[in-house]
Amino acid sequence: MGVTLGVVVLTMGNRSAELVALLDSVRAQDGGSSGVRTVVLGQGVSLPELPDWVDIVELPENLGIPGGRNAGIKRLRELGGADVLVVLDDDGLLPRTDTFQLVREAFEQSPELGIVSFRIADETGATQRRHVPRLGADDPMQSGPVTTFLGGGHAIRMSVIDQVGLFPAEFFYAHEETDFAWRALDAGWEIHYRADMLLQHPRTDPARHATYYRLTARNRVWLAKRHLPAILVPVYLTSWALYTLVRRPPLSGLKAWWSGFFEGVRVSCPPRRSMRWSTVWRMAKLGRPPVF
Repeated sequence: MGVTLGVVVLTMGNRSAELVALLDSVRAQDGGSSGVRTVVLGQGVSLPELPDWVDIVELPENLGIPGGRNAGIKRLRELGGADVLVVLDDDGLLPRTDTFQLVREAFEQSPELGIVSFRIADETGATQRRHVPRLGADDPMQSGPVTTFLGGGHAIRMSVIDQVGLFPAEFFYAHEETDFAWRALDAGWEIHYRADMLLQHPRTDPARHATYYRLTARNRVWLAKRHLPAILVPVYLTSWALYTLVRRPPLSGLKAWWSGFFEGVRVSCPPRRSMRWSTVWRMAKLGRPPVF
């Protein structure tokens, strides 16, 4: 038997038309007979009527992105599990009908492969630079090994989750993928960016979220404190502070960023498991050492 897939989609209940379109594109995979378990979780909201092949979970509150994904993983396991977890944004779309087959082939052909990051492009086919998970990001059509992955569309081998644990629910929003990626890399798994696995997604600005600046700053600090060798923590945080200043966010955003930064310094987010220096070196060889 080949690799089995399970899909998790989180929604706040405000994108009903987009959600239905996404589910249609999931159903269209492999000629319309994929047999993929699909779980849709409403984050503190009631969900509209969805196809009967979709498993619906209405969470009593918004657990945030990582907490919601963890709830989806739990539900998939209750339904019988899968070999690979596929996470998709509720306003995304799979324009190709062979994406799931490409995912299966990737994990079947490479036992060391732990995570696959999809390419995200808008309706014009353009990929934002921030959606290519490597430094430079000059060519979004270039596939290859990377050190992190995109939240909007990715696939994770379930045995990786078994080994390194769930997403950090405390993060709520931002950098939960990097936290998971660093743990997976330290455990010896590979992460690949695949340009041919496409998720179509409307062009967005992450700063549209009211808490974007505070949570990105806080979680950067938590990320460093949880996983970096002690000597690299101040280097990493200094480089990100300088990068933030160079980008010249609005004054309100900058105030929120510093508020989150000092919240991360003040508040702990255990556990701390410093990555091995061999992992640091491996990330450096992949073009993204954990210092910026």
